[in-house]
Amino acid sequence: MKYFVALAFAACLISSPALATMDPNDPEILITDGEFFGEIRYRYEHVEQGSFANDADAHTVRTNVGFKTGTFKNFQALFEGQIVQNVAEEDFNSLDNGQTTFPVVADPNTGEINRAWIAYSGIPDTNIKIGRQAMNIDNQRFIGTVGWRQNDQTFDALSITNESIDKFSFMYSYIHDVNRIFEGSTPPDDLDSESHIAGVSYNVADWLKLKGYGYWLEFDNAAALSSQTYGIRATGDVPIANTDWTFFYEAEAATQEDYGNNTASYDEEYYHIAPGIKGHGFSLKVGYEELGGNGTNAFQTPLATLHKFNGWSDQFLATPAAGLEDTYVAASYKVSGTQTHFDGTKLHAAYHEFDGDSSGDFGSELNLSVGKTFKIDDGFGFDSVSLLVKYADYDAEDAPRTDTEKLWFQIGFKF
Repeated sequence: MKYFVALAFAACLISSPALATMDPNDPEILITDGEFFGEIRYRYEHVEQGSFANDADAHTVRTNVGFKTGTFKNFQALFEGQIVQNVAEEDFNSLDNGQTTFPVVADPNTGEINRAWIAYSGIPDTNIKIGRQAMNIDNQRFIGTVGWRQNDQTFDALSITNESIDKFSFMYSYIHDVNRIFEGSTPPDDLDSESHIAGVSYNVADWLKLKGYGYWLEFDNAAALSSQTYGIRATGDVPIANTDWTFFYEAEAATQEDYGNNTASYDEEYYHIAPGIKGHGFSLKVGYEELGGNGTNAFQTPLATLHKFNGWSDQFLATPAAGLEDTYVAASYKVSGTQTHFDGTKLHAAYHEFDGDSSGDFGSELNLSVGKTFKIDDGFGFDSVSLLVKYADYDAEDAPRTDTEKLWFQIGFKF
């Protein structure tokens, strides 16, 4: 709690008239040009799972409070604390509370430094950041903050980005520690890491953006997750002639094999293609994603924001040994033009069919959501409030998978 008090004090300094005009060469500009920020997010999650006699009900609140400094001699810093707290009966298994007769809702009680980094931008077209930081790479299929869960996944890392060559960008990060969403030792809340990630992007035009990447992941306390991955990714938007519609796509291919301290021996492939059209507030896409598996080992993405992929019921957070094929269709619509409070409401629906890469029928899933963000001026410093309702219905086929339904209600306030 001490860092929350410190951040509140920093916010008072920002608003102080005595510090309103500072010499840009005065280090106090770090405070006067700084920004105090935060978020309070409540979520109710209900889970019905066929392999459990009890249903899970979780009421959790996440509170983030942080301060981002101004820039002084090309240096800038950020500090953010985060607390996650259950506010009702613990009728769910957080993977830390011992409630194993209930389905899992992986939102344990935590209190931690969420982010704490220093950045330097004194080299032209280059940014260097060191410390605890959020990392959302591309679509987060390989590296992400797992922002859906209440406790963020962050990285103790050194990151360098450079855009000194026209249309090119380069990135490299060394990850020393992964601060995961869990609490306790099973699964481990941290991954002791000696990992390297690198990528080169080339922006040909709006219709073609290319990215080549390599991820060398090694974890001292989770050797089975260590791997090396090489891939290429293409995305683009193409206006459809004489219409207000746009064709868009993403396509990706990668190969992965064992690396470092991983004693397994495997070599598996990854493919994803998802074309679609969008316009007038509508978006429709179809996709196919394949993660290879030979029955013993499979293509894994342990640092991904996994909730974004392969259905919201989170049946495939680890790729099955037989691999996974996900054929899906997704549609969304943002309401506009009604001149009512419904304008800005986002509706989303998706349907998935799952199969094993080498064998098995893994079932299907339906996902539905409706949400809206309101800009507000309530006199208490809140900038916006967001409402979201989500539903996932997984229909299992081959054992040992079981039918699962999940329902969420969420409200968040940002300031």
